[in-house]
Amino acid sequence: MTALLSRRDIILAAVGAAIASAGTAGFPAALFAQSTVTPEQFLALSEKLTQTSKLDLGIATTILGGFLATGHGDEIALLVGENFNSFTPIANAIVAAWYSGLYTTVPKGSGASNHPLRGRVQRVATFDQALVWNALTFTKPWGECGGETGYWSDPPAT
Repeated sequence: MTALLSRRDIILAAVGAAIASAGTAGFPAALFAQSTVTPEQFLALSEKLTQTSKLDLGIATTILGGFLATGHGDEIALLVGENFNSFTPIANAIVAAWYSGLYTTVPKGSGASNHPLRGRVQRVATFDQALVWNALTFTKPWGECGGETGYWSDPPAT
């Protein structure tokens, strides 16, 4: 007996294949090789700025790649070094990226990296691990079950 594939199964397989083929969000290895900031250092900086522990290294690598692609490597290197200042625009942008799960980048081959705005796009680094879900205790990411059927009918524990 053969099992029929549902439309949902086909869509999930296609999305999974797309995510798996994306790798490190398409950032060339040369981009990371030219940087003085490693993903591990960026992760430690992110944990310091967000006052959060156990952030994901893969997401940190993706967000760092976006900052490097848009020309912010030197600013991040200053934050990682002895000149740490959490009240800078780049520090705010790092925190915003972790809370929203979004980062700005320049797509490969666009030739727009020398212009401050042309060719920049926003990409999703994470959805369900965005820190906004930790800040909003009354909600959760879409599609994540909160309990048994009807769990929401009881008032929350105080």
